[in-house]
Amino acid sequence: MSHPTPTEETSPSNFIRQIIEHDLAANKFAQRRWNGGAGDASFQAQGQPDPAKIRTRFPPEPNGYLHIGHAKSICLNFGLAQAYGGVCHMRFDDTNPEKEEQEYVDSILDAVQWLGFGWEANGQDHLFYASDYFDFMYRAAEYLITAGHAYVDEQSADEMRANRGTLTEPGKPSPWRDRRAEENLVRFREMRAGQHADGSMVLRAKIDMAAPNMNLRDPAIYRIKRAEHHRTGNTWCIYPMYTFAHPIEDALEQITHSICTLEFEDQRPFYDWLLARLAEGGLLAEPLPKQYEFARLNLTYAVTSKRKLLQMVQEKIVDGWDDPRMPTLAGIRRRGYTPESIQLFCERIGVSKADSWIDYSILEGALRDDLDPKAARAIAVLNPLKLIIDNYPAGQSEACHAPIHPHHPELGKREFPLSRELWIEAEDFTETPPKGYFRLFPGNKVRLRYGYVVECTGCDKDANGNVVTVHCQYLPDTKSGTPGADSVKVKGNIHWVSAEHALAAEVRLFDRLFTDPHPDSGGKDFKAALNPNAKQVIQAYLEPTLAHAAPENRYQFERHGYFVADRKDFQAGQPVFNRIATLKDSWGK
Repeated sequence: MSHPTPTEETSPSNFIRQIIEHDLAANKFAQRRWNGGAGDASFQAQGQPDPAKIRTRFPPEPNGYLHIGHAKSICLNFGLAQAYGGVCHMRFDDTNPEKEEQEYVDSILDAVQWLGFGWEANGQDHLFYASDYFDFMYRAAEYLITAGHAYVDEQSADEMRANRGTLTEPGKPSPWRDRRAEENLVRFREMRAGQHADGSMVLRAKIDMAAPNMNLRDPAIYRIKRAEHHRTGNTWCIYPMYTFAHPIEDALEQITHSICTLEFEDQRPFYDWLLARLAEGGLLAEPLPKQYEFARLNLTYAVTSKRKLLQMVQEKIVDGWDDPRMPTLAGIRRRGYTPESIQLFCERIGVSKADSWIDYSILEGALRDDLDPKAARAIAVLNPLKLIIDNYPAGQSEACHAPIHPHHPELGKREFPLSRELWIEAEDFTETPPKGYFRLFPGNKVRLRYGYVVECTGCDKDANGNVVTVHCQYLPDTKSGTPGADSVKVKGNIHWVSAEHALAAEVRLFDRLFTDPHPDSGGKDFKAALNPNAKQVIQAYLEPTLAHAAPENRYQFERHGYFVADRKDFQAGQPVFNRIATLKDSWGK
């Protein structure tokens, strides 16, 4: 897989690229050193000049499966590192033990690799965990206390909330704010030793209770939480707050450009304040990381809240995190999307600082543009109706041929049999044709695609008047690819498979999970907008060449859309195909 460079037209400039290019031109990072891993100032000072021109990171919390919104961040961070001779770190922000699980860690690593990215560079593995830095974070907290930049607050959560102030009124200082550093240090060590109850006290940074930015009004940086961590077990009963941990993680890993979404913009002043204090104490190496924010991906007809996605899994609204209707990367992969289509989608939507909604059709369009030139073609009959060629010999069959791909003759042809009894689409026959209907009706001629011209002679019905069988006669000298193929002109051309030779398969017709483009906006109940037709399971008949399909093989079923052999349920003798997308956007009508 090729990755764009900064000079290629496939990588349009954006404000983050401009910042990186300006920093590199100014040799901003020329003095940075790298000692083979994450570490404090004294550790990095022992290293060599950093071989990476820049360092970015993708830092998910392992509390759920990644979704399509994360794909934008993955492609951005890993893509920038590749484009500018840098390294992107794969890092888990695992500072909240109550919601984090190893299952999520494994799924995240799998999703990033599936998208085509890795974290090995310059002979080193750049996979990191915030929990590996707990010792340093604790040391940093003690330094802040001794330097007069932090204190232990014993107010209740309600009191802290009430004293925080409003956007128009300053906050009120805690009665514990001016306690001596030595006393704060004793209290903090008691918290570490488990001598106080959960929620009874927190460590707060001492900044400015009158700051216009509420995030600078002495934010909490450590809390007591007796919870088993998926990596450190019960070693700790206090855990750092995310806003405290994240900038420290960036600094220890020598990140140059910490790229996050816009909701963290108000946190940037605290990010800078904290790193500056720790650098003053000699704990962190300079130059320090800088945070830059971009607009997150808001996709219509989807919800990306981890809480709501988890709710749908737990309430069995969907069949797990990898349900093909889910916006998770695991679900999107199982649906049949390719890594290249996701990368193309992220490239097309671009990077900006303005929030906007991206229509789901843009995602489907990227998928179609990626698959159209490379997906092998096949015939599928999804709503089967029997067609009998009355003048074709019973027990006889003959080979028909079709290109594997109409625009790539070098790929060759596929071969499938034609026999007396065929399956056709039910919609390809009617007794009373409307104006402009050119398919089968009594007395009309059509071409069996890749086969003969046939003339419809009538149909059989059941006791309820439903058509169960259509009859026709074939014209022997009109087979496609023979000199007589054009001797009879017809306007209709229909798909078919031989009833005797067809491959019976379960086909799952997936569609958008919600009927509302903004299912959870404005306090709506997202479940009220669930699409009852988002999953339809049918029994279909496919051309027999698909018996050789393997999981995750993708095809264009002629006329119907793009389909994939399900990566979980597909097995020899019991094929299961998922519809990835229709040939055209039917939601835009």
